[in-house]
Amino acid sequence: MVRLSVDLIARTSSHLRSRKDESVAQYLKRVTHLNYSNKSIDNVEDLSICKNLTVLYLYDNNISRIGNLGFATNLTHLYLQNNLISSIENLSGLKRLEKLYLGGNYLTVVEGLEDLHELRELHIESQHIPQGERLLFDPRTLHSLAKSLCVLNISNNNIDELKELAVLENLTQLVAMDNHLTDIKDLEIVLRTWPKLWRMDLSGNPICQKAKYRDKVIVISKTLEILDGKEIKEMARQFLVNWKASRDARKKSREENMEAQLVYQQLYNLEHPGSLLPVQYHNTKYLDK
Repeated sequence: MVRLSVDLIARTSSHLRSRKDESVAQYLKRVTHLNYSNKSIDNVEDLSICKNLTVLYLYDNNISRIGNLGFATNLTHLYLQNNLISSIENLSGLKRLEKLYLGGNYLTVVEGLEDLHELRELHIESQHIPQGERLLFDPRTLHSLAKSLCVLNISNNNIDELKELAVLENLTQLVAMDNHLTDIKDLEIVLRTWPKLWRMDLSGNPICQKAKYRDKVIVISKTLEILDGKEIKEMARQFLVNWKASRDARKKSREENMEAQLVYQQLYNLEHPGSLLPVQYHNTKYLDK
């Protein structure tokens, strides 16, 4: 078992070894970045002396539970990807957190982020989700992040629809590769509620194989600049928009013509009521002879 502790930092910090005039306490009080990735760490001990910590790297470790981070009230970046975490918890004290990396863990529900009103980026891709299940989103967390969240990475999480994410009104980038998205109507719902979205990547989803998928998305979203890693040229967008407008106009004209024909037919039948009678009735005068 390896615990991230004051003692571990004191023994492993190259800065402390190079500056003999600075005590461990002095160093920990002023340190802003700590990188203890890939160190077999399974727990974090009391680091309350690190009041000025802003960036903490703990990815590629053996952490199964998020804990003892309440001291880090100035933390803005937290890297916890590729651990053994199954629940998002004990983060409510990180009021200044802007970027949270949790990819490659064992989460099944995105929750516990209600108090993180400064969170700008959430990376939660490639969770080890049980077969037949998909990553779920707690509505309370989504609503609490509605105004702050700009970047969301939910790739490879068995997700089959996006409409519940429509509340994220300030989203600028969505990465949702290698999921199970199939419905263009579901996609249209969220695209119309994300007026700031400029980058989206849905590569590896079944929807990408549908006819005219890219053309339809470009027409629906006026703000997208990059779709599935490819830039959207404004000239191409304008062509597609004009083409759709022309097609819609032709469709409307055909519908109006059909309506006019139907009205004319109805009027004609009213002016010639005999035309409404059965054929047999019209021919009776010949039968009587």
